[in-house]
Amino acid sequence: MTADPFADPSAADPFAAHRGLLFTVAYEMLGSAADAEDVLQESWLRWSAADRAQVRDPRAYLVRIVTRQALNRLRTLSRRREEYVGEWLPEPLLTTPDVADDIVLAESVSMAMLTVLETLGPAERAVFVLREVFELPYGEIAAAVGKPAATVRQIARRAREHVAARRPRVEVSPAEQQAVVERFMAALSTGRLEDLMAVLAPDVVMIADGGGIAAAALTPVRGAELVAALLARAHGAAEGFTAATVWLNGAPAGRIDVGGEPAALGLAVADGRVTRVYAVRNPRKLTRLDAPAELSREVG
Repeated sequence: MTADPFADPSAADPFAAHRGLLFTVAYEMLGSAADAEDVLQESWLRWSAADRAQVRDPRAYLVRIVTRQALNRLRTLSRRREEYVGEWLPEPLLTTPDVADDIVLAESVSMAMLTVLETLGPAERAVFVLREVFELPYGEIAAAVGKPAATVRQIARRAREHVAARRPRVEVSPAEQQAVVERFMAALSTGRLEDLMAVLAPDVVMIADGGGIAAAALTPVRGAELVAALLARAHGAAEGFTAATVWLNGAPAGRIDVGGEPAALGLAVADGRVTRVYAVRNPRKLTRLDAPAELSREVG
């Protein structure tokens, strides 16, 4: 296989220059960094074989290639996820705090939003991501998804309505999010029910993803008492329990290690308490907790 020159961000090739954007497009369409990287590799092969002299707008051309490859993979993944053991959650990404400076990007890669995007069909998801997140013109989106512009406009409207009805409605600042997350992680470190109950909303929901590999609840756990009891049991289940605040998917979040096995905790916050916990324990989804991902919208 041809060497992968786009790994060098200083390379002159347009693929290198736009790699952050292309990865972000693929990740938001797929919810999986591993699959996004595979899509980039497939797209690079097509780009390397293209007649560059015929490419007037490399950025648009590359987004089109990546979108088509991601759509192909998304259709395959949709069938696999129907057979997934338990709840499916997006693959968490370690990010730097500055990702939160781009509010649209931070929201679009949040665990909450990516979970909502899972309820869209492949074409709807692609159109929503390209239009609402990356603000691409309808003509470019139409070329990327292989549909007429008028159809794309209709898909975009349906997708917006679908997402609006399901997206989190309460917004908090990164500072407030971090304060609550730190309180939650401190409570989790004690393992005491009363400490956990104090920081959990009464109607909190915890969704866990073990993928049939790691122990995890197969259905959502609802209510502060049940969630606190489950978290307290995890604390006491093994020696060497550690908990720390990290930045995942553009927001303060949590990482725990239980007996040497990591788990990522995406957290939604409202009114000073945790309202939703996204607990990823599937080890196949936890390979990117040590190096920040490169994310970019390149808007403006």
